[in-house]
Amino acid sequence: PEPGIPAGNSSPVAQGKFHVLLGVTGSVAALKLPLLVAELLKIPGLEVKVVTTERAKHFYNTQEIPVALYGDEEEWQLWKGRSDPVLHIELRRWADLMVVAPLDANTLAKVANGICDNLLTCVIRAWDLRKPLLFCPAMNTAMWEHPITARQVEQLKGFGYTEIPCVVKKLVCGDEGRGAMAEVWTIVERVKRILEERDLPRQS
Repeated sequence: PEPGIPAGNSSPVAQGKFHVLLGVTGSVAALKLPLLVAELLKIPGLEVKVVTTERAKHFYNTQEIPVALYGDEEEWQLWKGRSDPVLHIELRRWADLMVVAPLDANTLAKVANGICDNLLTCVIRAWDLRKPLLFCPAMNTAMWEHPITARQVEQLKGFGYTEIPCVVKKLVCGDEGRGAMAEVWTIVERVKRILEERDLPRQS
């Protein structure tokens, strides 16, 4: 079923919910999407929605994702005329935090250069820079070690986004080296830390 339109511009303080928008791109690490969603949903007060690239769908079963899942098809089905909502803008309004996990080499290059040719990259291009955005690179070691990768990662950090660095492990392709997405628990712990930081002013 179509997930519909994200609910308005409600603040997490008023609703008692913190909204996490999880972006997923076409890296093999997208296999971990069901686990990452499940672990995030264990955090009290968290609401999750997923934005996927079309290629990412190759690596997970959409039936295993228990939250609203948005892709390019939903973006174009939703908008029929001038008064209709624009999905990438509705999503950026809804979200308090964005996590892109995994961020593949192709989407890294797009975001670093301002290209926005799908729903996910449009959300990132329209992102409110006052809100945190975490990105988790994932790619083959040879791609990670290409000199352009470090430049593009630094470009994203220059925008104010936060890197959750990739790790060394044996990759699906058989190579061993740096390039694997950070562990799911690492990503979840970083989200928890942001939640704790956001809660501090409310407790004073």
